[in-house]
Amino acid sequence: MTTTTVLGTCHHDCPDTCGWVVTVEDGKAVKLRGNPDHPYSRGELCPKVNRFLERVYHPDRVLHPLIRTGPKGTGEFRRATWDEALDLVKTRLGQVIDTHGGQAILPWGDAGTQGLAQMAFLDNVFFGRLGASKQVGSLCGGTASAGFAPTYGSRRNADPMDVRHAKLVMLWATNTFLTNRHLWPFIEEARANGAQVVVIDPIRTMTADKADWFIQPLPGTDVALMLAVMHVLIRDDHLDHDYLTRYTTGFDQLTERVASWTPERAAEVCGLEIEEIERFAAAYGTIKPAFIRTLIGAEHREQGASFYRTLGCLPLLTGSWKHRGGGLSRSVGIYWEEVADFSDVEVGGQRREVNMNDLGVALTDPAMGVHALFVWNGNPLVSVPNAGAIRRGLEREDLFTVVSEQFLTDTALYADVVFPATTQIEQTDMVGSWGHLYLGWNHRAIEPLGEAVLNTELWRRLARAMGMDDPVFDHDDETLLRRALPGVDVDLLMKQGYLRIEGTEDILPYADGGFGTADGKAALYSDDLAGLGHDPLPGYVPSVEGPAGPLAERYPLVLLTPKNHIRFLNTTYSKHHAEREQGPYVELDPADAEARGVAEGDPVRVWNDRGELTLPARISNRLRPGVVAIPWAWWGEEANVNILTNPTPTNWGGGVSYFDTLVEAAPTSYLR
Repeated sequence: MTTTTVLGTCHHDCPDTCGWVVTVEDGKAVKLRGNPDHPYSRGELCPKVNRFLERVYHPDRVLHPLIRTGPKGTGEFRRATWDEALDLVKTRLGQVIDTHGGQAILPWGDAGTQGLAQMAFLDNVFFGRLGASKQVGSLCGGTASAGFAPTYGSRRNADPMDVRHAKLVMLWATNTFLTNRHLWPFIEEARANGAQVVVIDPIRTMTADKADWFIQPLPGTDVALMLAVMHVLIRDDHLDHDYLTRYTTGFDQLTERVASWTPERAAEVCGLEIEEIERFAAAYGTIKPAFIRTLIGAEHREQGASFYRTLGCLPLLTGSWKHRGGGLSRSVGIYWEEVADFSDVEVGGQRREVNMNDLGVALTDPAMGVHALFVWNGNPLVSVPNAGAIRRGLEREDLFTVVSEQFLTDTALYADVVFPATTQIEQTDMVGSWGHLYLGWNHRAIEPLGEAVLNTELWRRLARAMGMDDPVFDHDDETLLRRALPGVDVDLLMKQGYLRIEGTEDILPYADGGFGTADGKAALYSDDLAGLGHDPLPGYVPSVEGPAGPLAERYPLVLLTPKNHIRFLNTTYSKHHAEREQGPYVELDPADAEARGVAEGDPVRVWNDRGELTLPARISNRLRPGVVAIPWAWWGEEANVNILTNPTPTNWGGGVSYFDTLVEAAPTSYLR
């Protein structure tokens, strides 16, 4: 027996990007565990990834090309050869291009892998050469980045690991212990050194239960709370005047804006006590260093960009950026992106842009003229709002759909051709992190099972089938990665499995200014936003689909769709680990349940104008009255919460308003 160990890196769309070690016996992976030498993940993997090999060797994996034989959605396929499947794609795409033009082809790819080569690389060249429509927008991250941009002119922010140096840790709209679990030991290190941990969230999460202090504003009112904090900071002179004078503009206009945002006003909007807001603002103004940690959940609102725009102003007022353990951290992905070179896959020319969140409209509006759809690295029927429209679009017989997948997901069931995709231990890649400052190398541990291929190999085969001869398709994956990482010691990265990004060992990104704005100063008043027709100052705007909006009389409950699962946080594992979780379900506050005659476990219909679900009730004290929650990511039409969610675009940044969704709920015996 031959036994080897192979270093790798988790590929999931998660801030932690953990290092792992695969044990291989005679060509079969028999064990996968965390890499104990990794400076961030320190040998721990999350519960879902601990069982990753179950996914690799699952009997339901797609290991050969499939061609549809039955009605769309029924999952009736036959096995095909690669040549047969490629020839069918070539023929159908040729017909679409000849009849409707290249823009009638729509690519839809997401972050099923965050690897540099396997996420989005050669596909850029393939679809560019076809003249296909271009995917823009993002399900997560884009709106948050766009929210910070007008203030900072840069996506740089604090090293998350520096939270260990803080004396006040503010976890704002992030369930850190669940979704960013490897940061938690660094937070505990800060607490052991005397730090207070404050959680601000509309749901009492497992992170809130571990905090020293939990603040629970009404959903969508965080900006009002931030404005009140700024009001108190200015009123009580908890300001760094030197920092404000040297490195910011617009302080006088901001002062005028927040003058009316008293704690009394914010308390009424947020549903909080005045004293709690006063105490919170005073803590932020006087305890140093103060570290703000947020992630991406808060961007999923109509005013999602405003959350990050406003939050970003707080450390500017106090000069918090000057201190290690101060400032703000959301994503540090920009640091690895700055060392990457994407010139190999740049393709010029104008292409029609389609926001990935508008997939339902793109597939059902005849004016969009989409006649071919490619899907990889994602399951949009479950992960994108307006799921009912997406399903109707996928049912179109005139829509040719190609899906690259490991399993027959909800989306793949509607494909005309399914190509078999490899898993992470069957491919080579570099994985950059947005949650820490280490690059991760992933060595192929085993040969691909069956006829599964890497995404890069899929694009090479499709390119050859379509007659493309770009030299980039001739490079193997290691060559692609070396060319894309010209300033990185790739040999050392491959040897260790991880490597700190050069120049990030001791970062205080804005201690001495260094903002990316035109004048080099942080813009508390943003001329750029004014030029785009947006409010140039931070401001609170209630959501149209919110408790104060026009739909509230018919639909009085705010629906949140959090990631509550331990063993799956996305659609990737929702089929194979679902039996280990409780759900799906609809969670209600006791007051809302009593008012509707709902008891624990009762079947409850939850509905709005977009659709309805029937789920068992779970009654808890985690929510406030007027708020319900349905955990996200289960497969199957009967559990797909995105049948209900709001597809309205965010105010800027190309995101979507999942969390600004209103519903009503009632026992199934209730006739509406």
